[in-house]
Amino acid sequence: MKYKLKHIALLFLPFCMGLQAQEIKAELNKEVKKIEKISYILDYPQKTKGNVPLIVFLHGSGERGDNLELVKAHSPFTYKNLIKEPVAILAPQCPANSWWNTETLYQLIKEIQSKYKIDASRIYLTGLSMGGWGTWKLAMEHPEMFAAIAPVCAPSDRVMEANVDQFKNLPIKIFHGGNDDIVSPINSINMYQAVKKVNPTASLTIFPDDNHNSWDSTYSDPKFYEWMLSQKKPK
Repeated sequence: MKYKLKHIALLFLPFCMGLQAQEIKAELNKEVKKIEKISYILDYPQKTKGNVPLIVFLHGSGERGDNLELVKAHSPFTYKNLIKEPVAILAPQCPANSWWNTETLYQLIKEIQSKYKIDASRIYLTGLSMGGWGTWKLAMEHPEMFAAIAPVCAPSDRVMEANVDQFKNLPIKIFHGGNDDIVSPINSINMYQAVKKVNPTASLTIFPDDNHNSWDSTYSDPKFYEWMLSQKKPK
């Protein structure tokens, strides 16, 4: 009997120890550093005087990876002849199997500003599909950086809709294909309806015959670049 009682006592020992545990409330206050790495192509005009405007282009999911030439597909690079003034075009590449890290993009744009003669009042942001989502997200987080934005066939989410006040002072044009069966146009319609409440100048263009590739209709229109480059942040 004594043997059995001894083991019963041992069974209760962990519970007794748990009851004696100390609850500690504290705070970690330490700088955590990380390395940001992203590849990009920068098309920078030669033989120009003074600062130049910068168009930042974010590609879609099909151009992710390590083939940097892919970032120029379906982009303003294809239609540079339509741009009537010297302009820099920055196209970063998203790593494979990832979505855009907007903090990395922000740091990249700041780095380009520090290395090249960029007009800080004329930085523009556009992107298609996954890059359209990145356009919304980066502009939501840093609206002060951009003179205008243009999301194309972009997915959206409730966080963006809930933070539409961030877009109230931004010139915005939204583009989508009416027959898009990859990213439903309802994404752009919902964002337009939300943004319009705080930003009456925002516009939505639905290309009724376009599927997901509404970027062709968007970037091949000279008026797109005329509108974008006419926008300038107030001092």
